[in-house]
Amino acid sequence: MADVTAGSGPSADPGPNTPEGQGAEPTLKRVMGPGLLLLFVVGDILGTGIYALTGKVANEVGGAVWAPFLVAFLVALVTGFSYLELVTKYPHAAGAALYTHKAFGVHFFTFMVAFAVMSSGITSAATAARAFAANFAEAFEFDLSTGIGVTLVALAFMMVVAAINLRGVSEGVKLNVVLTCVELTGLLIVIVIGLWALGFGNGDFGRVVEFDTGDRSALGGVIVATTLAFYAMVGFEDSVNMAEECKEPSRIFPKVLLAGLLLTGLIYVVVSITAIALVPADQLGQGDTPLLKVVEVGAPAFPTHIFAFITMFAVANSALINMLMASRLLYGMARQGVIPRPLGRVHAGRRTPYIAIAFTTLLALGLILFVGEVPELGGTTALLLLAVFTVVNVAVLVLRRDPVEHSHFRTPTVLPVVGALTCGFLVTPWTDRNPQQYAIAGVLLAIGVVLWVVNHLVIRALHREPPHTEKIPTPEP
Repeated sequence: MADVTAGSGPSADPGPNTPEGQGAEPTLKRVMGPGLLLLFVVGDILGTGIYALTGKVANEVGGAVWAPFLVAFLVALVTGFSYLELVTKYPHAAGAALYTHKAFGVHFFTFMVAFAVMSSGITSAATAARAFAANFAEAFEFDLSTGIGVTLVALAFMMVVAAINLRGVSEGVKLNVVLTCVELTGLLIVIVIGLWALGFGNGDFGRVVEFDTGDRSALGGVIVATTLAFYAMVGFEDSVNMAEECKEPSRIFPKVLLAGLLLTGLIYVVVSITAIALVPADQLGQGDTPLLKVVEVGAPAFPTHIFAFITMFAVANSALINMLMASRLLYGMARQGVIPRPLGRVHAGRRTPYIAIAFTTLLALGLILFVGEVPELGGTTALLLLAVFTVVNVAVLVLRRDPVEHSHFRTPTVLPVVGALTCGFLVTPWTDRNPQQYAIAGVLLAIGVVLWVVNHLVIRALHREPPHTEKIPTPEP
């Protein structure tokens, strides 16, 4: 199998960046400690999913809206353990694509996994951009009822995200701290208002155990709803693509990632219970602002435009972190030689992967212009990542035969087995997933195939070695 990392031992967990010498290419800047990483994980998981999809989940399962969020959390937690073993074993950018290549050594398969992850991040960011535009209209009381108005605001927003990304990961992560605090504040407002109203008898906790799944069984309804709710739990996997910008990743990742998953899972369950206790499922499922309905019912005097601002910033954070992830993933893959090397170039002044940022931004702008609404794009994001998670869980087992010299986290063997089975099942049509999600994912992956073929032909025309034979230049300690 091709050697896609340089060495093990100390260099496998790179230390601070080396000074730039003559002929040396600038490397990514290590700025993230445990606190920033935790806020990155929490900020990436929180956001568009819980703010926009709670009502859509209620449409599928009725009052037991908390159940799909709980199932989604458990599936994400199991897969999170697999990521912990791999990111502490191979602490480099590229994440799932790197693990796939080391486990299976198939260039095309590696490329498609990378493209699926990148597509999920960009699709999620485009979804957040559209949600941002809708809440922008609510906050400023603008009439953006026409699709053109929403699209223009979403495009402008995405360009602002690109500018922040180009400024540097330090600026992006610091902004993430602020926006994550705003996200948490919004959800805490929902919880406090809900508990206050329920304390005065303005709600009905009896709805929490009511299932309304239409023609499906209760289990079938929960499965369908989980395919939507899982979008609210994605994001933790983005953090592994920031490994080369973290301090001591092998040491800090396990406790930080698990803490982030547990915190967000608890918040989601409490918010969903509060929401359904105050607002009946049929009303909660109308429109794209379910939590705003909770605030209106629980505290009629509360200024709703303020909560619209909070929601706007929450989905903005999702877009920012997803675009950070997508550009760093392309950077990592380019440094491996899996995709053209220019995508791995780092700006000498800003120390950011500027070509990868420009490429991912163009794709996001295309999705905003030509692809569907929040539920379809959110479901497509979950579909792509569930497929990737299936591969990652299998890769953990395969890579047990590839020991490294430095210590790393090791997950119990049963967890990746359970993770592969559950994630694989949630990808299948047996979950009664919206067929449009398969269509969107299929188009995106088809674009990936075209790009791979073009890249392969260019390499052959230039008489170069196959990309997968090249090595990642690992920063020295």
